[in-house]
Amino acid sequence: MAAGYADLLRTRHATRLLTGTLIGRLPNATAALGIVLLTRSQGGDFTLAGILSAVYGIANAVGQPLLGRAVDRYGQPRVMLPAALLSAAGMALFALTGPDPLPLAYAAMLVAGLFTPPLEGGLRALWPGVLKRADRIHAAYALDAAAQEVMFAVGPLLVTLLVAAFSEAAALLWIAAVGVAGALSVVTSPPSRAWRAAPRAADWLGPLRAPGLVALIGSFFFVGLALGSIAVASVSYADAHGGGMVSSYLLSALGFGALVGGVVYGARHWPGIPERRLRLLMVGLAVCYLPLALVPGVAAMTILAGLSGLFLAPVLACAFVVVDRHAPTGTVTEAFSWIVTAFGVGAAVGTAAAGPAAQYGGATAAFAVAGAGGLVALAVLLACGRFLVLSNLASRTEKDRIAAAEPGFSSTHQA
Repeated sequence: MAAGYADLLRTRHATRLLTGTLIGRLPNATAALGIVLLTRSQGGDFTLAGILSAVYGIANAVGQPLLGRAVDRYGQPRVMLPAALLSAAGMALFALTGPDPLPLAYAAMLVAGLFTPPLEGGLRALWPGVLKRADRIHAAYALDAAAQEVMFAVGPLLVTLLVAAFSEAAALLWIAAVGVAGALSVVTSPPSRAWRAAPRAADWLGPLRAPGLVALIGSFFFVGLALGSIAVASVSYADAHGGGMVSSYLLSALGFGALVGGVVYGARHWPGIPERRLRLLMVGLAVCYLPLALVPGVAAMTILAGLSGLFLAPVLACAFVVVDRHAPTGTVTEAFSWIVTAFGVGAAVGTAAAGPAAQYGGATAAFAVAGAGGLVALAVLLACGRFLVLSNLASRTEKDRIAAAEPGFSSTHQA
């Protein structure tokens, strides 16, 4: 297992791209907490903090596919670096001015979210050209998904430490600067500078014209909903079980479970087509969310939280392969960005839904939201299985036709 990942990371540019992307996405993992802490430190209430966070999140969701389409058209450096600078400028403006004046704070959050560079989709577009072999790409998707969960677990802790050592504003400024540094590391790499998307059809729908990809986007909205609700439900559970670090135990266990699942999944080659495998993995994800509503004691609940994360990274890794297979030619970065958007919007909706559930039904009701989200995500995949197969055949046919007409091009090729 370790030898396979070591071989992957020894591949030229692989470690730089993975590390740079994770660092560049650190603002994504920390923005919500940083915005709340700064707003509260300057006299704003939780309602205002939530609204500002929502503006950032919604703008981020809108910006990802738009910037992804621009990357597919103009290349990574010409889009991602200016976007990273604009996003950091928006966050820095908020750090320096705070929530007053309010219109300026809204504008800062809008800019910071809208121009967040689509590094996640960009990395997955680069992997085929960098790693070349299918087994390495499969392992890279799994390692990427697992590392992402670690980043989202460690990021909030980092914000807390920076606030304790300096201030809320300093924490936001530091994280914004680190985000730019990560993006800069990626876009100045030879693979990023050389990458070009294949010619795409003149269709404003882009990847959304593939029915199977639309089904995948719908399914991952509900995966995001489940995950977003778990964060709120964990806090509600902690309130009923002594408070303190209990919610951190649960979320850390979920992240650890995702790490283990991702590493194990990516360490071997799996037979069969990924669309069918994704449905099986989604069964595991949905089933493991359901016992959370039992809300046993802290030790048992921590184990259940770890199990709930076990299938998360494998589902994400397998979905990345499916997206690459289904994305129409020349739309791969935008296609990945749509998955990120669906996941993010779903998480926001899950957070919003779990709040009232926790208030009126306690942690049991809040965790039930997660279970329902997992079941609906699975139901969407099962109901749309026919479209996944047909979409894949159609997209492969189109890619083969363009490749035949333009020798040297593929869905994601190096210039």
